[in-house]
Amino acid sequence: MRNTIFALSSGMPPAAIGVVRISGPQAGSALEALAGRLPAPRQASLALLKDAAGAPLDRALILWFSGPATATGEDLGELHLHGGRAVVAAVEAALATMPGLRRAEPGEFTRRAFENGRIDLAEAEGLADLLAAETESQRVQALGMASGHVSRAVAGWQERLLGLMAGAEAELNFADEDDVDVYEGAAQRLMAGMAALGAELDDWLARPAAEVIAEGLSVVIAGPPNAGKSTLINALAQRELAIVSPVEGTTRDVIETPLALDGIAMRFSDTAGIRAEGADAIEAIGIDRARAAVEAADILLWLGPPAEAPDHPRAILIAAQADRWRGEAAAEVEAARCDLTLSAATGEGMDQLHRMIVEMARTLLPREGEAALRERQRAALAEAKQWLAIETGTREAEDLILIAERLRLAATALDRITGRAGVEDMLDALFGRFCIGK
Repeated sequence: MRNTIFALSSGMPPAAIGVVRISGPQAGSALEALAGRLPAPRQASLALLKDAAGAPLDRALILWFSGPATATGEDLGELHLHGGRAVVAAVEAALATMPGLRRAEPGEFTRRAFENGRIDLAEAEGLADLLAAETESQRVQALGMASGHVSRAVAGWQERLLGLMAGAEAELNFADEDDVDVYEGAAQRLMAGMAALGAELDDWLARPAAEVIAEGLSVVIAGPPNAGKSTLINALAQRELAIVSPVEGTTRDVIETPLALDGIAMRFSDTAGIRAEGADAIEAIGIDRARAAVEAADILLWLGPPAEAPDHPRAILIAAQADRWRGEAAAEVEAARCDLTLSAATGEGMDQLHRMIVEMARTLLPREGEAALRERQRAALAEAKQWLAIETGTREAEDLILIAERLRLAATALDRITGRAGVEDMLDALFGRFCIGK
């Protein structure tokens, strides 16, 4: 018989309420042993909880959910306790002494929900991201995944594939019938359906990756030495993150800090001043790292002459340190070629820079209502798209057996998104991301 598991599912005590969840075949007997009875299903009831010796533990709300229509797909009990450390510890100790019960491992409740068909793998990944979400964009993306946006799309694609597979099977089965002429043009019809589905998968693959939202967009501050880069990142972070000095080459490595602007997670990086000559060996390494960071950046903030700005698709050219050169004719002309004038020291232009970064960042995020895919899901979708792509004029384009096999392989690739095939190797890593009571 499978073990019954229990764990604190709410936040760590002390708290106003501590919710202990019990899941498995012994959940009902455990609840009855503590409370002396089972409450009516799905109705909260007040009960005095006692240990095996009859000593009172707590007066709590108890709930009973009969499987399989529960969060885990098993019999499930919940104890809504007073959230003191001693109360929670005493109740957990009482549960641990009961035969067949043990403490849950991290992610075990969610894993049982997956194994019992209550959620699929994509929804489980969304739930893991939801628990880890720190910004609004992360919350929205994770909630969409956990609510089944991707799963519903996959179900729709699978239904279309099933129709195409049934069509191929019918053509093959009835091709030898004298009075049924179905084979002629069948390959072309199937390929047209495959091409239409492949185009839809392409649209999804063109969307921003979910990792961009979860890990944050990379915003790199770059420019020549003493351009005001360290002052700017300190102003953005609102703390002394980088050393500010008139000495050239003070910053010799990439300094990174996570920030959230308007609910969008970002990683801001201060870099070594980029110059062609005069750098010592250590500074040269920093300059190489700065150039690499610029190439990998989602957004570039360039503090330097516009003519020297790297070729980057999302660069904001900034005339920095305006408090120093304001009123100088030559500097004013150079600044006019930039996207904005800024003084991190006085705050001039900081609000405008904030807006420009956020507007540019939004172009890199999924549009409202769209779901982004994780790397694992994108790989499976790309494989399905590959199997759906058949070049016209080839042998495969006229062979229904080969077309049917490609359709089967595409369906198998899509199965991996929701966890119906080939995911055993990553389950432990996924559910290990959850806390004990989830």
